[in-house]
Amino acid sequence: MKNVFKDIIKPVLVLASICLVISALLAYINSVTAPVIKKAEEEAAGRAMTEVMPKADGFEPVNLKSMPERVTEAYKATNGAGYVFMLTTKGYGGDMNLICGINSDGTIEACKTLSHNETSGLGSKTAEDPYRSQYNGISADELDKVDSISGATISSVAYKNAVNDAFAAFEAIKEAQ
Repeated sequence: MKNVFKDIIKPVLVLASICLVISALLAYINSVTAPVIKKAEEEAAGRAMTEVMPKADGFEPVNLKSMPERVTEAYKATNGAGYVFMLTTKGYGGDMNLICGINSDGTIEACKTLSHNETSGLGSKTAEDPYRSQYNGISADELDKVDSISGATISSVAYKNAVNDAFAAFEAIKEAQ
């Protein structure tokens, strides 16, 4: 009986105790760092919104009953300068998170890629100029004038579809007012 306790039960109890202590420490560390991480994410989102809609003096969330597929969040500039849309679309390498600012006249102020997993040198070019800057100043009617990146059609189309959904959300918000 001594060998069973020494060879089986004792190691299991030791490992279970170690797991319990480590889990408690991880839970504590998460509770301490979660608010800091959330605040940093909110600040980064605020900077990105200001970057794509610099004329705005602040933002307030817009709630629509049904948002277009790729629009995850919408914000209205408190001074009426326009709207900012958070977008998620499926590119070649996975999800692409974008932000798009549309002026109150229906033209794009700026678009920016927040995160992506696209292929370096090809699909990743959607996050860079001159690709993203070709959206600046265009309206929904001119979206077909945006050139795709050669060799990165899936990423380019995904980006354009997300921007198209931002225009659809913009129109839905204007109709709801």
